[in-house]
Amino acid sequence: MPRLRPRSALAATGVRFVNVLSRRLTRGAGTVMGGRVGLKIDPHLLTHLSAGRRVVLVTGTNGKTTTSAMLRVGWASSVTSNETGANMTEGLVAALAASPHDRVVLETDEGWFAGVVAAAAPEVVVLLNLSRDQLDRANEVRRMAQRWRDCLNADAFFGVVVANCSDPLVTYAAQTARYVRWVDVPLSWRGDAASCPHCTRAIVFEVGSWSCPCGFSKPTDVTARLSSALVINDTSFNLDLALPGTFNDVNAAFALTALAELGVSLPEALVRIRSLTTVQGRYGRRRYGERTLRLLLAKNPAGTTALLESLDEAADVWVAINAQLADGRDPSWLYDVPFEQLRGRHVRCLGERRLDIATRLTYAGVSCEVVEDPAVLRRGEGEVTLVANYTAFREWMDVTTPC
Repeated sequence: MPRLRPRSALAATGVRFVNVLSRRLTRGAGTVMGGRVGLKIDPHLLTHLSAGRRVVLVTGTNGKTTTSAMLRVGWASSVTSNETGANMTEGLVAALAASPHDRVVLETDEGWFAGVVAAAAPEVVVLLNLSRDQLDRANEVRRMAQRWRDCLNADAFFGVVVANCSDPLVTYAAQTARYVRWVDVPLSWRGDAASCPHCTRAIVFEVGSWSCPCGFSKPTDVTARLSSALVINDTSFNLDLALPGTFNDVNAAFALTALAELGVSLPEALVRIRSLTTVQGRYGRRRYGERTLRLLLAKNPAGTTALLESLDEAADVWVAINAQLADGRDPSWLYDVPFEQLRGRHVRCLGERRLDIATRLTYAGVSCEVVEDPAVLRRGEGEVTLVANYTAFREWMDVTTPC
């Protein structure tokens, strides 16, 4: 940890004390309240705690937590990180104050990213994707892309940007950066990038490419490309991850490209990344009565679309949707998800908005039933894939046990 001036040292001590007290009083997870106190004492605490450290920031609508976990294990064991997922300034300050390690991986909320870049001066930033999320309180994605572009332009940011060139909005955001490493990955969701951020004309998507009549197009000078294998700087890697789904191969492509910029041996990093079997309870198998469940987190159309493409054909599917503050109060995003992919299955609908998801599935021609009391599902055979949004996911974590 950098040597702090007295005011910053007092603020960092305050962060740690308040967060420990919060946990002991069971008033929270001890990841945010202390950060608020520390920032009151020293408003520039994030800058002071980041000074002299090698900082990597990860942001995007989907995949931040998993990509950050891959970076942590791939880089080395002694890495400071906000593993709890508290990804706004208070949570970042808390993570930095709690750990002395010079290597830092922070997942950062999309809306807070520009401020964190300015404060933390990261060595590498990773831009995963941009899509709409939590419709009642998130910024419109074009506005978000512009904010990213403004903070990453060549006159403002001197680090390396690892960016998703398959996403036109991310490409726009990174286009004027000084050092960009483009990553070409499969993109299953294009619903938020229909028009060009330069001229507003329709973007034309073709197999493996996209372009606009104004000249804005997918970069071709890529550093990494993911297809049947991952190729980084002309070296091919077979990923063979324990984590399921193409979307996790995509996360690994970004993590490994960033690790290459940090000078890490990629074969050794990949071995460590393959050891990941679960990330904060996601993807791992858990017991619920007689049933074995695999829990998947879904929070917006882009992420849910990717999850649907990864489902095991043999598994039963349950979908649990809430609409609390952490989820976003507006569940209308369900109508943008291609649930038609579930035709031929029988889906059980759970959570506060079980009627909403059942209605959406009915319109999609999917057989479904509304389950008022989940306890009736404790008996049965076969594996279940449970797709749940934030608070529903936490509820199911609480009522299940690891296998």
